[in-house]
Amino acid sequence: MATNNRKKPSEKSTNDCSIKSTLIKAFKSNSDWPDKDEFLDVIYWIRQVVGLLLGIVWGIFPLKGFIGIILFLAVNIALIYFYVNTIQKVDEDDYGGTSEIIKEGLMTSFATFVVTWIIVYSALHQD
Repeated sequence: MATNNRKKPSEKSTNDCSIKSTLIKAFKSNSDWPDKDEFLDVIYWIRQVVGLLLGIVWGIFPLKGFIGIILFLAVNIALIYFYVNTIQKVDEDDYGGTSEIIKEGLMTSFATFVVTWIIVYSALHQD
């Protein structure tokens, strides 16, 4: 007996609407985040984009070693802290404190950064 795994059109449009509304809230200052996981998902995906972009930039400019890693961590943490406290102005205690927000997605962002940095650096700076 075959099962039908296709989504119904109404399910797809609801999901698309949810993604669109989340993006709008992510770029709008002082948004209301009734679903705490939704805000943490936004933090996670911002970090992934930041990791990818910084990996490209660090690879183009021949940064090497520990300095590149420390700079990545400093920029990544500072951007998220600025976003949470200045743009969204959320209460960190609602999400487990500042440390929980800062840790959200940091290691996966670091992995994205390192892989991108290595690929771009290796492609552009062959010794």
